Amino acid sequence: MRRVFIYILCLVLLCFLLPILFTKRDTIKDVVSLDKNEPEKKIEQYDYGKYNKIKLLHTATGKVEELDLDTYLLGVVSSEMPADFEEEALKAQSLVARTYTIYKIINGSKHENADICDDSNCCQAWITKEDRFKRWDEDKRENNWSKIENAVNSTKGKIITYEGKPINAFFHSNSGGTTDTATAVWGGTNYPYLQAVQTSGEDTYQQYSSELSISKEEFISKIKKFHKDFEIDFKEKNPIQILEYTDGNRIKTIKIGNVNLSGVEVRNIFSLKSARFEINIENDNIKFSVVGYGHGVGMSQTGADSLAKQGQNCEEIIKHFYSGVEIVDVM
Repeated sequence: MRRVFIYILCLVLLCFLLPILFTKRDTIKDVVSLDKNEPEKKIEQYDYGKYNKIKLLHTATGKVEELDLDTYLLGVVSSEMPADFEEEALKAQSLVARTYTIYKIINGSKHENADICDDSNCCQAWITKEDRFKRWDEDKRENNWSKIENAVNSTKGKIITYEGKPINAFFHSNSGGTTDTATAVWGGTNYPYLQAVQTSGEDTYQQYSSELSISKEEFISKIKKFHKDFEIDFKEKNPIQILEYTDGNRIKTIKIGNVNLSGVEVRNIFSLKSARFEINIENDNIKFSVVGYGHGVGMSQTGADSLAKQGQNCEEIIKHFYSGVEIVDVM
């Protein structure tokens, strides 16, 4: 009888102790969860080693400022993505911005005394907290900044890698529903993690479509600035012909008059928002109907927000836009 009593006592003790042991084990995780269903863990400090400080070039003044990496990222995320986007999209932007920054540092900056600059046409946009607050409505400032801080803090220490190395984390505003490969847009180096992917819901954003209408005279003048021997006869049957599309439905090659141009070159000449466009002759004008905003490579920001609205978390969003990648701690 005594032996039975001891067995029962041991069983009761195990029932109490096991939950305590497992609970304690869960509370000492040192990895920040990216699952939106788990509680947020805000880490006050993170040792990035040689990436703790970055040198930021302010292009307007030419001055270089040294900042903590995540302090710098607050200015990037608040400048690059609207604060009213979903939190999981903001987290994805934080991961992309951190990865892009470290990739630039590792692979060498084009700036002599700086790691990166604040010009979005060159590196990443950046803004001070004070200037950001001036552009937000007063009643939204604190809540907006809190969302930005949470996005950066909840992904602290994490970057996106492919085969163990940080990726060149390109991103843009709106893909028009389909992203593109880097080689299709710029030629040159192929990045296996930058493939053409489709994303639903981007057509609900104002960045999805735009138009430009200019006179035939201005049209000719703009092209002649880059191609002095350019000629076009609008009386011909097909004076403008699209010759080839990319996998992402952007124009790869177009024949205008006597010259062949890439879609990217046409976009640059006419300051179009995307190289995915239709071009029509309407009496004395040339009309561009444009879909998407940006180069179309990597993560689409409105696409990220659309996926977040559909219930996808930060990690799922990242792995949608970047093929075969992993999210890991900075080593």
